[in-house]
This record gives sequence, structure tokens and C-alpha cells, in this order.
Amino acid sequence: MLVVAAFFWAAPVLFSQTTLGKLERVEMFGNTYVSMRDWAELIKMDFKWTRKDEEITMTSKWSKFVFTVDSRQSQINGVAVSLSVPIARRNGGAYIAPLDVVSAINPVINPPRNPKGKVKTICLDPGHGGKDPGNQEGRLQEKKYTLLLAEELKSKLEDAGFKVVLTRSDDSFTELGSRPEYARKRGADLLVSLHFNAAADKGVTGVETYCMTPPHASSTNARGEGAANGAYEGNRYDDRNMWLAWNVQKSVTKALGTDDRGVRRARFAVLRHSEIPAILVEGGFMTSSDDGKKIYDRAWRAKLAQGILEGIQAYKKGLDR
Repeated sequence: MLVVAAFFWAAPVLFSQTTLGKLERVEMFGNTYVSMRDWAELIKMDFKWTRKDEEITMTSKWSKFVFTVDSRQSQINGVAVSLSVPIARRNGGAYIAPLDVVSAINPVINPPRNPKGKVKTICLDPGHGGKDPGNQEGRLQEKKYTLLLAEELKSKLEDAGFKVVLTRSDDSFTELGSRPEYARKRGADLLVSLHFNAAADKGVTGVETYCMTPPHASSTNARGEGAANGAYEGNRYDDRNMWLAWNVQKSVTKALGTDDRGVRRARFAVLRHSEIPAILVEGGFMTSSDDGKKIYDRAWRAKLAQGILEGIQAYKKGLDR
């Protein structure tokens, strides 16, 4: 697998479809691309191959990006982000999908502004509950620890001046599709769904943060669904979804010192039907002996909650700038 490292110190340039319209479109492998070198020139970035056919550097004064050729993996200002379309290479050139420039990079470099300046009420969604235990490791069930995390995070958010509502406050089951509706009816400004992960490989560790997949793009964990999917309610705030996910992922990995498994895209029901900005946090792997013992530790969950809080605060600060 080839690696493109693009360090991108982003000037205050809006990477809109209008700006990108100045670049020639190239059709490859069933996807639309633009030349990364031409893109860098358009937005006045330095561009060079740091490893021929493997790593690219694009720099300016403010940011740093790292991309992987033939992969969706990237880093945007130090945070791992899964792109919607793999970076491509052809005839010595590197290519990026305009979709990713607009939906993954632009919201981080040019955060959306909130004209009302309103981020006051947070809806926390402790994953699973009742008849749905979630992941299970022996007698330990995910639903218990998502609720404990929600309670810890609720306390921290309230101490920071936010109002908090929960989709469940006990061991009860709430239909997935009704959770976003509950958040809307309670006047929430953000929806944060809390989960813990599982993997067949017991050595996998780290945190992931999901936001809604852009229309007509394949999800990170496609599971058979791909670009045929159009827009849903959850795409209304795609720029804010990415900005929120990026800030939370950055803050959580810093707070925990854990593996950064990145911002990812999915059409989970809780994201798909949300009419407010929404993310889903996978706070570690219950299947990992390392992550597992931490998840069950209250002090570690407090650190995780603190990271989520700081991510939300950074998100709000960006909107209010």
C-alpha cells in the first residue's frame, strides 16, 4: 500500500465546489478526481513528493495533512480521518476526490459558523439498553458501561454550563430511530451517541468517532451499502457533523493517550435520522484486554468523558469565532 503524506497548512481558502470547478475532473476507477498538484497550486500550497509515488507533502502556514495512496486513510491536522474515496495515483500524479475536499477537509480548515451562536443543550444517547445488551465479554455488557459513561459525561457537561438530556437513564430499550426524534423534541443542539467497540482481533485498541456519510458516498464500514444512497435528514449538517467529530476525536485521543482509529463515516440510524449535528463515539474495544480493563474503570471513563467535553467545547468555540 502506498502512502501519500500531504501536509497542508491551510490558508483561509474555502474549498467550495465553485473553487474546485476551476480544476479538470479526471474519471478513474469509477470515481471523480482532481489533481492534487493542481489543487495545491490553486490554493497556493507547497507541493512535493517526499517519497516518490508514496508520500506527498503540501504545506502552508496553518495545517498539516497526511494521505495514503490507494487507501481512504488520512490525517487532517494530526487527527486520523477516513476519506470517502481512496487517494489515487496515475502516471506519476496523485489525485483526490472533490467530495473529500469539500466534506472532510473544508469543515476542519474552515469550520462552519453558527449565526445564532447556540450550543446549549446536549442529548446523550447511551447505546443499547434493556433487551439489547450490545457487546458482551463474559458477564460484562456494553449497555451498562455506556450508561455509566453518559452519567459521567452529563455531570461534566452540566458543570461546564450545558443543559443535558439522556435518551435513557436506566436499563431500558429505546428504538434506534426514535432517539434522534427524542433529541429534537427536547430542543437539543447536538446528539452524541456513546458506545464501546468489539473486534475479532483481540489486539485491536483505540477510539473511533463516526459522523454521517455524505450523500452518494460509501460508508467507512459499508457492509454492503454504498454510493447508491442519497441524502437523509442526517446530511443536513454534514459540515458540522465533521467539525464535531474531528474535535471530539482529537480531544479524546489526547486525553486518553490511546490509538487514534479516526473519524469515520456511517449511516447508523441514530446518525441517519438526526435533524441536528450528531456523532457516535466508540470509546474503546471491550474485546481488548488492554482497553477492556480501562472501560470498566471509573477513573478512565472520567478521562474519556473529559475528552468528549473538551471536544464539544472546541466545536462550539469554532462555530462562535
